[in-house]
Amino acid sequence: MLVAAAVCPCPPLLVPEVAAGAAPELDAARAACTDALGVLAAARPDRLVVIGPAEQSGRGVHAEGARGSFRGFGLEVDVRLGRDTGVAAEHTLPTSLAVAAWLLARTAWSDAPIEGLGVGEPLAAERCIEVGRDIAARDERVALLVMGDASACRTLKAPGYLDERAAPFDAEVARALGAADVAALQALDTDLAYELKASGRAPWQVLAGAAEGAGLGGELLYEDAPYGVGYVVAAWS
Repeated sequence: MLVAAAVCPCPPLLVPEVAAGAAPELDAARAACTDALGVLAAARPDRLVVIGPAEQSGRGVHAEGARGSFRGFGLEVDVRLGRDTGVAAEHTLPTSLAVAAWLLARTAWSDAPIEGLGVGEPLAAERCIEVGRDIAARDERVALLVMGDASACRTLKAPGYLDERAAPFDAEVARALGAADVAALQALDTDLAYELKASGRAPWQVLAGAAEGAGLGGELLYEDAPYGVGYVVAAWS
């Protein structure tokens, strides 16, 4: 059963070495992520599942100890998902899970086992919800760290250019995540999310499936679009 969840954005810019001189611009987002992870640790789960968007090569399960890096951004910064299990991972972590691994490494995490799951943008809402249900049913106390960004179309300089539909979409996402509104997340418009380049849509709907019947409450900890991309941080418990 799901006992807690943290929702965080996944831009590599959360890692100060990647952001370089722009690092202070996301200090508030980093602090909110730390607070959200504190909620997960306080729930004392039997297992933590980290979910994030992934390209084809990064989709599927990533075992504890899987490694990732930010070398693609010109930096020799490596990360590991949870403890070093001594087992060679089949794949490197997708960027979203590498960001999650970096966040977890700077937090006083519990001894609960960790695993990652990379999900693809094309995954249908119904399938996302089924995956979430399956995850929640695996242990008595499951926690989720859900990575993903809202729209990338909030300003003229945003990656997806300005789209007038982006701000209302992000506002509803922030409301639903802050209120732990499972039905609203399950009903997100997948086509609109794709058009607005919202990478978090599938992970959020996995969360919605896992949270069915859990009776969790939510709190919105951060919402902004500093680079024209919507970033949301929320905690459910």
